[in-house]
Amino acid sequence: FYNVTAVTMNPAAPLLKNAFVAVEGTNISYVGDVRPVGNFEREIDCTGKVMMPGLVNAHTHIPMTILRGYGGGCNLQTWLNDYIFPAEGKLDDKCVSIGTQLGLAEMIASGVTCIADMYMRTGVIAQEIVNAGISANLSCGGLYFGDPAAFSEDNCNDCRNQKVLTENWHKYNDGQILVDASIHAEYTSTAPLWQWMADYAHKHDLLMHVHVSETTTEHEQAKERNGGLTPIQALDKFGVWENGAIAAHCVWVSEDDMDIMAKKHITAVHNPVSNLKLASGVARTSLLAQHGVNVALGTDGVASNNNHDLFEEIKLASLLQKGVNLDPIAVPARKALEMATVNGAKALGRNTGVIAPGRVADLILVDFDAPNLTPCHDVEENLVYSARGNNVCMNMARGKVIYENGVFHTLDVERIREEMTAYAIPHIFG
Repeated sequence: FYNVTAVTMNPAAPLLKNAFVAVEGTNISYVGDVRPVGNFEREIDCTGKVMMPGLVNAHTHIPMTILRGYGGGCNLQTWLNDYIFPAEGKLDDKCVSIGTQLGLAEMIASGVTCIADMYMRTGVIAQEIVNAGISANLSCGGLYFGDPAAFSEDNCNDCRNQKVLTENWHKYNDGQILVDASIHAEYTSTAPLWQWMADYAHKHDLLMHVHVSETTTEHEQAKERNGGLTPIQALDKFGVWENGAIAAHCVWVSEDDMDIMAKKHITAVHNPVSNLKLASGVARTSLLAQHGVNVALGTDGVASNNNHDLFEEIKLASLLQKGVNLDPIAVPARKALEMATVNGAKALGRNTGVIAPGRVADLILVDFDAPNLTPCHDVEENLVYSARGNNVCMNMARGKVIYENGVFHTLDVERIREEMTAYAIPHIFG
């Protein structure tokens, strides 16, 4: 890449102009202001564009693309119990495959190169991600509604799912796929599963992925069930956080929770659009950061969003904290970009999120000739407050260009649309 203007997320050189970036294999091999020596298979002129690290969407339920906007206008529990769970009960492998491919197309076209996904039929999702070319941390979202006294790994489907997923996919293709242990949430499981999943994560050196304190009802009812302990605190008693974790939502976590999160390396994944749409509240990300908690960004499932545009989350993550705290310098542009890049990479244990030699070549180009990005007085301000996902004109994941100027190189979007219309929607909704 030449004539590069780059927002690198590297504190040593945060903004480069008229630079060169070279990629060899899956990694960045050179970043500098002098043309690197050697012959290259392809040279890309970046005039009029801005390069930044590929975005990390740290909390998704990607097959839920099929349910985009379904059951709108409800709170979380009504939405889940009356709309989402019944629809999900009708999913088969083909539906999950179609929904995953469509969600991947949307994310790839808007600059995402790595995700953390929690969903069922996870092996199907893994295969589609490998085909599409991005990276992913995958988890099955462990559930257990049975009698705690009757729990065993043999009568809990998600214990079996976790083992199969880990054995088949963890570290697949040089780490393109990583598997996380997971508990869907405190309120959808019981202590024996928490202990089993914590032990499994420790034995296999896995991160953990959990929904935490998304609503005030969830948070307060958990305290009633657990002798005054919050979800973070109750799960901590069973060692759930010992290997580090990503905790989705964290809208109602207490300051004591935040201290545990910082100590146990639990990243709070902020999902501002979904949390507002479901009226769950606004996570106190500025306070989380003050307590030393890593904060990343996610879109959640598009049934409650209703899109995968992480640029929308970046903007809202900044604006919400300014408005709630009445502080114009709360979450400045750089901090918002960190949430979607380097912080997300840290949360997922990925060597990406920064444009620097030795990092994985997850790179995107944003078209700064677009009307909504013209003129540009400050590149980072434009990226946070003016850019949209459709301004992305190139996506390189793991050193391979997978999307460029509206063309997908790893996905057949027309076929995916046809299968969504002809099979997935009738299968679920009749």
